[in-house]
Amino acid sequence: MVATSVLVTLIVASAASLFMAWAIGAGSSGSTPFAPAVGANAISVMRAGFLVGILGLAGAVLQGANVTETVGGGLVLFPDGGGLSAIAAIVALVTAALLVAFGIFTGYPIATAFTVTGAVVGVGLAMGGQPATAKYVEIVSLWVAVPFVGGGIAYATASLLRNESVPEDVVVPLLGALVAALLANVRFVLLAPGSAQASVARAVGRTLGTPILPTIAAVTLLAALLGGGLLYRDVQADTAAGQRHFLLVLGGLVAFSAGGSQVGLALGPLLPLLDTGPASVIPITGVLLFGGLGLLIGSWTGAPRMIKAIAQDYSSLGPRRSIAALIPSFLIAQTAVFFGLPVSFNEIIVSAIVGSGAAAGDGEVSRGKMGKTVLAWLGSLVLAFALSYGVFFAVDSVV
Repeated sequence: MVATSVLVTLIVASAASLFMAWAIGAGSSGSTPFAPAVGANAISVMRAGFLVGILGLAGAVLQGANVTETVGGGLVLFPDGGGLSAIAAIVALVTAALLVAFGIFTGYPIATAFTVTGAVVGVGLAMGGQPATAKYVEIVSLWVAVPFVGGGIAYATASLLRNESVPEDVVVPLLGALVAALLANVRFVLLAPGSAQASVARAVGRTLGTPILPTIAAVTLLAALLGGGLLYRDVQADTAAGQRHFLLVLGGLVAFSAGGSQVGLALGPLLPLLDTGPASVIPITGVLLFGGLGLLIGSWTGAPRMIKAIAQDYSSLGPRRSIAALIPSFLIAQTAVFFGLPVSFNEIIVSAIVGSGAAAGDGEVSRGKMGKTVLAWLGSLVLAFALSYGVFFAVDSVV
């Protein structure tokens, strides 16, 4: 009887996690990565939704462990070292997913990281846990820095691309070299033993048995030369086509990064339930694959609506401004994945779009839309916390 009850609870919690993954795939991770490319007419809305689902699944499996562990055990501290109960996990996931789904169907990009974080902290404190103050400082610092860092880099990049005194067929390849150098140092789970992660540059040094730092420097330089050289040939043949190709590569990298970051928001609350009982034999890769499939389904079924909303409602984008928006998005996303901090991709992309739009003049950015979006972000954090706290308290008192 007890075993059956545990199994049913785990199934319900898994269904709630899958629902959350669908909502994330249909919302933030599915809509934001290719929105600038769609706005620049480099790819259609439906094709963008298809590609972001595949790339998000890959990112979830290869990079999703860090954020998953933070959301699962780093947001609330319990004296016994445990985590959320099954009921708490279900309440947090369903509350957050319903709020994100509301944003999807109303056309407003609810910040998923704000919503899930608020929900998890709410149920955790309602269970009697203690606030993880140090972790909150890290997370809030990142959230506050995103608009300034992302928007600032996007503004500087867009201004550089618009500068007529700087040859565009030189600037774009240099940006491509920078992105390739960053990519060489991004960590993946398949490049290290077990569940550890390593970058391509570090894996090459370990395989060759050469000194790590010189090898990392050499591989990074080689990646930059290769990426920049290929893009230089592309823009020399056709500048517009080269920009579109670079834009699509950037969208793919951001989509991959979104999967690595956002899957943890769906799986984190479920993680404590998988540490004991029959489910403990499931490897973390299998758990990440489960969440990644939820992201994929959400991207394929619900993302096109939000892609259109972000691409067309926030700013009139061209290829250069879209490139300027995606470069800082990739950088910030990978930074968040590296440190295992939940971050909102809506916040990242929208801030970058506004930053790149500012380089073309404030008139191209919908301030009314932006004001409502910021209020939706803050409101989702507070509302998720209050609802999850109250619902868990009520359910727990009845049960």
